Amino acid sequence: MASTRTGTGTTLNGPVLNGAPPAIRWHRPLLWLAVAMAVVAAGALVGLVVDPRTVTGAPLWAKPLKFAISVGIYAVTLSWLIGLLPSAFVGRRRLASYRLAWWAGTVAAVFLVVEMVIIVGAAAAGLTSHFNVSTTFHAALWSVMAASIVTVWVAAVPIAILLLRADLGDPARALAIRSGLLIALLGMGLAFLMTGPTAAQLDDYQGIVGAHTVGVADGGPSLPLLGWSTVAGDLRIPHFVGMHALQVLPLAALLLEALGPRMPALARPLARRGILRALVGLYLGVLALVTWQALAGQSIVQPSAPVLGFAAALFAATAVAITATLIRESRPARLGHGQAIDPGPGGVLRGGGRAEQ
Repeated sequence: MASTRTGTGTTLNGPVLNGAPPAIRWHRPLLWLAVAMAVVAAGALVGLVVDPRTVTGAPLWAKPLKFAISVGIYAVTLSWLIGLLPSAFVGRRRLASYRLAWWAGTVAAVFLVVEMVIIVGAAAAGLTSHFNVSTTFHAALWSVMAASIVTVWVAAVPIAILLLRADLGDPARALAIRSGLLIALLGMGLAFLMTGPTAAQLDDYQGIVGAHTVGVADGGPSLPLLGWSTVAGDLRIPHFVGMHALQVLPLAALLLEALGPRMPALARPLARRGILRALVGLYLGVLALVTWQALAGQSIVQPSAPVLGFAAALFAATAVAITATLIRESRPARLGHGQAIDPGPGGVLRGGGRAEQ
């Protein structure tokens, strides 16, 4: 039987559980950024307690807290992804790919710092940082923020390309990492839906251009801490859902690997990849659904009947796809002459003869 090279050795093609993920060489500037964001988040929590001021109807320090947590999580994840590359290439390509990814990650870290300095500085001054063009100074700050986040997005592109070309070993793990980063890039891009002026802003300019909500002005009733509108569409939701595919999908792959020793069907790499394909489809469907819901001006907590129907169909289709994958991959892999391999981790040969490795 043909063999498949993985990041941790050679295994039978299908029935054998892959080994541990490859060694990681963490990107240190991004890790230091994550540490800094933990400090900022702690300070913002103190601000929420001692500073009663609000901006656009939300506690003043809520935005720095949310951004610090989000940036910190992104920094750790990107550091991990970059750290996978030295084990994924060989020869001169190994050094060249890691250098490119290292510099891309460093550029992202620098401009995320720029973004956070403006957000925290605006909060300290009691002002909103986003969409504020009320003065030349504030317009310049908003332009710097916009340029910074575009740079962070562009910096992630070469990393995504390298991961698409890299040997990441386990097929499910590779699918989760690649699709997670690509969907995250899409989610980051969805933020630009918030930057255009609303009809109300065009009719009555007040120094603000752009909005989070659709259908009402920013600052109405919202979910605690998250700040998502409970009475209108909110474009922060698809942005949030898309970005965090970068964490959700790889974690799903690692969870499936961890369950492999307990569930024989999940010991097969192709079974896990089939399940991940279904989960990627589900994630994209949910992202499309919440984007449509936000653009339609519909609150996340007040879904319409079509939204509920689409969501139910989406989850049902995913359940059917996962069930079909488990049934298919639970069958013994045939080798010919009545021989078969048990789908368990040991890949036991039944029916006489030997399996070719």
